[in-house]
Amino acid sequence: MTTYGNNRTIEGIWIVESAKIIAGVARIVQDVSIAEDLAQEALVIALEKWPESGIPEKPGAWLMTVAKRRAIDLLRRNKLRDQKYEEIGRNMEFKMKMDYDSIDEEINDDLLRLIFTTCHPVLSREARVALTLKLLCGLKTDEIAQAFLVSESTIAQRIVRAKRTLSASKVPFEVPRGLELSRRMSSVLDVIYLMFNEGYVATGGENWIRPKLCNEAIRLGRILAEILPGEPEVHGLIALMEIQASRFKARIGPSGEPILLQDQDRALWDYLLIHRGFSALKRIEQIGGAYGPYSLQASIAACHAKARTASETDWQEISALYDALAQVAPSPVVELNRAVAISMAYGPAAGLEIVDALEVEPSLKQYHLLPAVRGDLLAKLERNEEACAEFKRAATLTQNEQERALLLKRATDCVNVSPLKDFGRKI
Repeated sequence: MTTYGNNRTIEGIWIVESAKIIAGVARIVQDVSIAEDLAQEALVIALEKWPESGIPEKPGAWLMTVAKRRAIDLLRRNKLRDQKYEEIGRNMEFKMKMDYDSIDEEINDDLLRLIFTTCHPVLSREARVALTLKLLCGLKTDEIAQAFLVSESTIAQRIVRAKRTLSASKVPFEVPRGLELSRRMSSVLDVIYLMFNEGYVATGGENWIRPKLCNEAIRLGRILAEILPGEPEVHGLIALMEIQASRFKARIGPSGEPILLQDQDRALWDYLLIHRGFSALKRIEQIGGAYGPYSLQASIAACHAKARTASETDWQEISALYDALAQVAPSPVVELNRAVAISMAYGPAAGLEIVDALEVEPSLKQYHLLPAVRGDLLAKLERNEEACAEFKRAATLTQNEQERALLLKRATDCVNVSPLKDFGRKI
């Protein structure tokens, strides 16, 4: 294999194994930033040695061992006279003799600690997402910047500040307990779903979807589900992401243009992912307990997945689920989605009444989907001039080029409705 081929293979191994290695080292040094540096040092050693010696049978275990040994050396250099660190070093060295069969024993616990550390509330939401993508998903700084349409330097600074904040705040590398666990769990799930959502409907740029970002969020969610099998909302989030991800091939046309749910070719849906999502929902039933926000959203997605055609969708059940979601996790965005479900179940006038009440909501003032939904409902009520104005307003608010083009097309369609089409609608 060529040097280029070796490096590509090692890079692939690193993407898969890096989060485990950083997590394992962070438990020793109690500092995420130092752990990442030591893991990177292990990667450099691998890049030097593996092209000559060959890639080990268990490359992840090899990298973990090297990184942990460097961590112990660092502790000894920095805290040579500190008996506590000496003891940690001796204990860790005793455990580590390149025993590849036992090295994975504590990986899950370490990964869980790393997830809760990167999603600590002391960090801003943007910082949590950037750090999680970097450390747990293995994305490069330029890839994260591209995904969120900001400069690479901005993301780099965000990650550096996040690490410094964690260090300065002395955030413990541990899984919280009791009420703190519940509070932090919500933050962890929110970060994962925010990552998925940015890939599912991109905030801006030329592409409407970014599957890689969604896939990384799903991968992280699956890790969390393996580590915390008894948490219903973890399975709810997995179910939601997998059912939504099943529509990828049907969500965009040949030129990358968005295809709305009711217009999608459902034969293109990935029914293996849908089946996985249904299995996750069944797991929630087995665990028992009340459905949380992600479990309810997953149930809504499942209603769509069960319908063979758009016309067979059970909108009354979906509207009832949105009523429950509005009770569990009330928000203007949930209310807007509830309005859509109500309009499909009971007519556009009923939905428009809810949407009109949201016009005064400050948090939706720059939210392009508010005028987009209002335009759709007005069009169904044949108030075409008003609908056209709403679609144009929505187009000015979105930063995504494909979505803007769709909204402007819908505005044009409203203007071009012929008397014959109007007559046909009334019949």
